[in-house]
Amino acid sequence: MADFFQTGLGIAVLIALQSLAIIAFVMISLLFLVYGDRKIWAAVQMRKGPNVVGAFGLLQSVADALKYVVKEIVIPAGADRPVFFLAPMLSFVLAILAWAVVPFDQGWVLADINVAILFVFAASSLEVYGVIMGGWASNSKYPFLGSLRSAAQMISYEVSLGLIIIGIIISTGSMSFGNIVAAQDGDLGLLNWYWLPHFPMVFLFFISALAETNRPPFDLPEAESELVAGFMVEYSSTPYLLFMAGEYIAIFLMCALMSLLFFGGWLSPIPGLADGWWWMVAKMWVFFFFFAMVKAIVPRYRYDQLMRIGWKVFLPLSLGWVVLVSFLAKFEVFGHFWARWTIGG
Repeated sequence: MADFFQTGLGIAVLIALQSLAIIAFVMISLLFLVYGDRKIWAAVQMRKGPNVVGAFGLLQSVADALKYVVKEIVIPAGADRPVFFLAPMLSFVLAILAWAVVPFDQGWVLADINVAILFVFAASSLEVYGVIMGGWASNSKYPFLGSLRSAAQMISYEVSLGLIIIGIIISTGSMSFGNIVAAQDGDLGLLNWYWLPHFPMVFLFFISALAETNRPPFDLPEAESELVAGFMVEYSSTPYLLFMAGEYIAIFLMCALMSLLFFGGWLSPIPGLADGWWWMVAKMWVFFFFFAMVKAIVPRYRYDQLMRIGWKVFLPLSLGWVVLVSFLAKFEVFGHFWARWTIGG
């Protein structure tokens, strides 16, 4: 069997199995993400939330998914049918694609490439095309307005996310997630992680991730009081399910990026405890809890406030931080506090 996996066919089978394992993890997590999101929101509002289907309502997400799958697909009369169906598929596939370079433990990654950050950015940046295509293909003013809002919002906050990540790259000297995590390893546990030297950017990254994934309080493309459901208002059944799945997968990806970039990935927070994939998954779930809490307790912003924060606050701050980190790393201020490439990069 070992010899088979050294052949071309064996390598192809192995890659296919690894890909299926990643997809299975993401999709199973997706069911519990939706459940957890609804439960947290309900708890804040002093409601029970899902509690009927399955024990403690755990199968509610499965029931909802089945409901969407078996419903009739309604297509608007004037819709561009090929683009109408391609848009949700594109959003879903691109959201899954980025997980190919996300490591869960040392060596636990489908594609260990040295430009993993660029790959994730390329895949996530292309997701805006699914949004624009969905709004355009519906042949309706409301989805089109929602898609324009979403495109402007996603592009605006991608700039801030990119500049924040550049600071991490400068400290590490590498765009590989494995090297970034290795640079955060040390005898002080969580005090070695990048959240401390890049402390201000942790909050900017989190808020930019909320805006990038259209989460409250920045869910303006889907503001129910104004645009019903934004760019996907004309969608139903499975295409609508694909849009929603892609959105939650993108949110979970942002949780993974926060874990890898700022909080040590699979590294243990306490010296002496074993490192492992369970730390990575636990950190991702903690960050998703914060995503859900923000949705429950923070009021929605106006669109002009959203764009003002992105271009007049986050962009100057993140750009200034890149310049500052470049200086601190170049002259090795406080030793290897900002210059980690000599350690793990």
